[in-house]
Amino acid sequence: MAKRTLASAWAKSFERSVSAWTRAGLQHGRRQLGQVTKAAVAKRQPPPGPGDWLPGVAMGLTGMLRFHVYRPPGLHYAERVPVVVMLHGCGQDARSFALSTRMNRVADKERFLVLYPEQDRVANPQGCWNWFDTRSGRAHQEAALILKAIDQVALFYPADVTRVALVGLSAGASMAALLATRHPQRFRSVVMHSGVAPGSADSSTGAMRAMRGRQLLTPLPVGEALPPLMVIHGAHDTVVSSRNARAAASLWADAAGATASEARRVQRGQRHAMTITEYHRRGRDVATLVEIDTLGHAWSGGAARKPYSDSRGPDASRLAWAFARKQFRP
Repeated sequence: MAKRTLASAWAKSFERSVSAWTRAGLQHGRRQLGQVTKAAVAKRQPPPGPGDWLPGVAMGLTGMLRFHVYRPPGLHYAERVPVVVMLHGCGQDARSFALSTRMNRVADKERFLVLYPEQDRVANPQGCWNWFDTRSGRAHQEAALILKAIDQVALFYPADVTRVALVGLSAGASMAALLATRHPQRFRSVVMHSGVAPGSADSSTGAMRAMRGRQLLTPLPVGEALPPLMVIHGAHDTVVSSRNARAAASLWADAAGATASEARRVQRGQRHAMTITEYHRRGRDVATLVEIDTLGHAWSGGAARKPYSDSRGPDASRLAWAFARKQFRP
């Protein structure tokens, strides 16, 4: 009898322990699920703005690419407006890049569509575009999917395919350079912000050397009809050497036979000062180099308290749009 009583007491104690563990596990699971759900909901929520934040998927022979389109209010399907393609950097996605750059605000005022392709974390765990992986062909496959996304936007939205501008940050800037040099007829302008000069690497090892400014540059073909280039780079960038900015501008200028104007210093209010050098050939814009004092590896003039964003710099989004709008003119 004593043994049965002891066994019964042990069973009840074990049952109470299991129940306690189960309740604790369920509570922990609910908390974890709540955190994951909140993060997922936050990611799905559109950036603030009066326009529409619309999802899409581009399909190709090599895979698929998710993207978002920002459509400012009041657009009519019968009209045709420019498209600005925004390529995010490592550690970012479409929504965080839109929040940081605030390009959607510019689109509201100037009436253009903004396309945000988004790198899949399966393709790169850090969310970087594989712009350097040209030896295996993966860089060109990603570029082809971005072109597919542009084609899809042109099909479903009031987009003018003759007025498409490329803008990228860091790895996105390097992918923009790859797109512009391989498909120059598709774009009217390209803006590289804190990126690596084109043709600097064909592998991850080469990419690291190029980011430090120790790249072996491949000259672009002379006479190539490249879209005009704007390069924006911070003088205090410790991730991608600012030598890449000067190298990219020089490559563009050499290919077009352009000459540099005298550099000029510009400072607006209390923002970081910048040095602007323009390259022209027969009165045509070829390249513009914008070197910004004390800016690190961050979007100049971006939203405050956002990663990879420096609100004290000149507004890179407005600089990029002003440059593109100038190229859109007949």
